[in-house]
Amino acid sequence: MTEDDTVTQRNVLARALDHGINWIDTAATYGDGRSETSIGRALAELDAVDEFHLATKVRLTPDQLAQHSIGDLVRESVEGSLRRLRVDRITLLQLHNSVTRSRGDLPTSVTSDDALGAGGIVEAMQELQSTGVVDHLGITGLGDPESLGQLIRSGHFATMQVPYHLLNPTAGHPAEPGWSETDHACVINDCATAGVGVFAIRVYAGGALLGRPPAKHTHTTKFFPMDLYQRHSHRAEELSTQLPANTTLQQAAVQFSLDHPAMSSAIIGFSHPEHIDQAVEAIQHP
Repeated sequence: MTEDDTVTQRNVLARALDHGINWIDTAATYGDGRSETSIGRALAELDAVDEFHLATKVRLTPDQLAQHSIGDLVRESVEGSLRRLRVDRITLLQLHNSVTRSRGDLPTSVTSDDALGAGGIVEAMQELQSTGVVDHLGITGLGDPESLGQLIRSGHFATMQVPYHLLNPTAGHPAEPGWSETDHACVINDCATAGVGVFAIRVYAGGALLGRPPAKHTHTTKFFPMDLYQRHSHRAEELSTQLPANTTLQQAAVQFSLDHPAMSSAIIGFSHPEHIDQAVEAIQHP
């Protein structure tokens, strides 16, 4: 990371505080830890560690699960995150794997038994919770709806993050006839029934709803690949012609993600301070 990048990171966090935004979401896998490292440095330089709640994630690979203790893997991941973030505790620790019937059904997927079984992921996360290192536990809403439902109903998780945006609203609304994209099976409603808070992610559909080129992550991710981005871009162009006068796609996207009655908040990536201004303006747009 260059000095200019560091300055930008500090300015982004300072602008967030100006707008009353005090939640930072990151993950051990984002940039192979570089995201956590840059956030930790910026928070220290701003002397603002206590001004934010930090959320990070742990992802276990199939190879790791086959060779190591789940408890050791979870603990080592969190210890690395704490070190990079330069803190001694985090507000929310989230499982960053998809949850499916069998390991390998989706990239990096684990089973509900991997999570809920004796000696499993939840047990390891709860041990960290019991020592005060972690306040709350969360999951990522990707995978098999039945398997995810077991975790949602388990009572162990306070939150779920799930893709929910204008181009794929199926986490909160039934899929239309002939729907060909991922069907998230109204998982938001399951969370509402169980009292689990929900974060909308991919609010801008990887940049497609902003008319921006795909992010570097789109070129490498197994979860939201380039062909999906291209389909989303085409649909975004069509959608833009149907919006009310004086409403931009960005405004519509932010408002849509927050309008679901069970939605707690939206996680939006900001790489420049003005991106925060734009998102806040979108919320306030009549």
